[in-house]
Amino acid sequence: MTNDLRVSVVGCHAEGEIGDVIVSGLPIPDGPSVYARMDAFRSRHDALRRLLILEPRGSVARHVNLLVPSSDPRCVAGAIIMEPTEYVPSSGSNLICIATVLLETGRVPMHEPITRFSIEVPGGVVDVTATCQNGKCVSVEIANVASFVDRLAAPLEVAGVGTITVDVAYGGMFYALVDATQLGFRLEPHEARDLAVLGERVRRAAREQFDVVHPENPGIRGVSIVQLNEPFQGAGKVTRNTCIVAPGRSDRSPTGTGTCARMAVLHARGELHVGEGLTHASLIGSRFEGRILGETRVGNRPAILPSIRGRGWITGYHEYVLDPTDPFPAGYLLADTWGVGGDATQDGSTG
Repeated sequence: MTNDLRVSVVGCHAEGEIGDVIVSGLPIPDGPSVYARMDAFRSRHDALRRLLILEPRGSVARHVNLLVPSSDPRCVAGAIIMEPTEYVPSSGSNLICIATVLLETGRVPMHEPITRFSIEVPGGVVDVTATCQNGKCVSVEIANVASFVDRLAAPLEVAGVGTITVDVAYGGMFYALVDATQLGFRLEPHEARDLAVLGERVRRAAREQFDVVHPENPGIRGVSIVQLNEPFQGAGKVTRNTCIVAPGRSDRSPTGTGTCARMAVLHARGELHVGEGLTHASLIGSRFEGRILGETRVGNRPAILPSIRGRGWITGYHEYVLDPTDPFPAGYLLADTWGVGGDATQDGSTG
């Protein structure tokens, strides 16, 4: 059999969320930064993202991360983070997977008990502190990109729900944050489908009604994910949440960038301070530990320097091929398995 393509992928998940790492086989785009490389890949090679994420090779629950050279000499690598409907500036769960794969496959030398290095993602440079023992990456702490509030307690008209109050914050992508308990939810596993339906409605409404733009990069704009949470239980205590990833399914992890966005909101309200932390628990009970490392500014906005800590596990080693006679070289989707929204892009198209 001859194949047009052979792609090597290391499977990995972080606290339940799949973040597979592409180690060879795809074209590496040029560019002066990882953000520019991401833009080039998106414009020239998006069919390859679809090949790996859509059926018959992937699913709506999968993310893939392409290792690329970094433009920053401090970094061991760069990474383009590809999700079911978009390319994102940063992602805590994906970065934990990337760090775990880099260390456990020997691409970055492992030093016990602590290994430190940096990775460039489209949103900027993140610092990694990995706890290592007996050749295993036991946990990963990511000092994420600066996070900030866009608006607090904003009214949002949601189809089938009415007017609700949301916060909008950036933690590596833009989130709309909603107290789901005010809408009758307890954030329990049996509610997952209904939470996904609500989250998709909120996301669509927020994208239509809020024009949110990163003050230092106008290419980063629009609400990407909806966080449905319970009221903050206090520093050091566990707070439940679920983040609805487009096109409408719960993140299996507590969501790293979502935890950073929540900490930015809590800090802006005076409920969480530098040095304090937030522990988020997902619908499956997995946890991320967040901390506020410091304060800064993004453009003219006050911001925090957040970190999130979690665990990753390699799940397998895969080689994907594309037979020249395969009728689905860019994959396909059907709404019965592709989230509650059934869309392939943030703005609602299936193409």
